[in-house]
Amino acid sequence: MKKNLPGQIEALLFVTGDEGLTLNQLQFLTDATAEHIERALAELKNLHDQQGHGIMLKELAGVYQLVTKPELAETIQKLVENPSVQSLSQASLEVLAIVAYKQPITRVELEDLRGVKSEKALATLSGKGLVKECGRAEGTGRAILYGTTAEFLNYFGLKNLDELPPLPEELSDDADEETDLFMTKFQEAFKEEVNV
Repeated sequence: MKKNLPGQIEALLFVTGDEGLTLNQLQFLTDATAEHIERALAELKNLHDQQGHGIMLKELAGVYQLVTKPELAETIQKLVENPSVQSLSQASLEVLAIVAYKQPITRVELEDLRGVKSEKALATLSGKGLVKECGRAEGTGRAILYGTTAEFLNYFGLKNLDELPPLPEELSDDADEETDLFMTKFQEAFKEEVNV
C-alpha cells in the first residue's frame, strides 16, 4: 500500500466536503489500486469510529465523504444558529451599524455615507443572516432597501430597534466640521494646481 494513503484520502475527502469522491476518483488522485484504496478506507472508517472522534467516514451511492457524527448535531446547530460577528471585517461592522441606524437604506445611500463600495460587506452580512432585503425604493430603478433581521436583534440581545444606543449628536457635528475642513483644503489645493 502507498505510503500514508489513508492520510491522503482523508485530506482529499476533507477538501471536497459535501461532494465527496468516488472510488475511481480516489484511484486517479492517489495513483493507488482499488484494493489499496478500499483497505485505506476501511482503516479510516475504523479510526473515525473510535470514541472521541467528531467525524466519520460515510459512503452513500458510491461516494465517500467525511461527515460529522449525528450525536454532535446539537453542538453544530449552535454554531449555525449563532453567526460570529467577531469574524466580521471592519467594513462589514461599519455597514451593519449604518444599516441598523438608517434602515431601510439602499446600497447607494450606504456607499454615499461610507464613501466606498459596500457590496461585499452587504453580501457577507446577508450570508450571516444579520441583514436582509426589505423592499424596494420608490423612483427610477427601484433600488433594493436593506434592513436588519431578527437574528441581528437576537445576537445583540435587543427586543427591538428602539433599544439601540443613541448616536451622540456631538460626533455627527464634529464629522461635518472635519468634512468641511477637508473640502476647504481640497478646494484650496485644487485652486493652487490650476493657478500654477
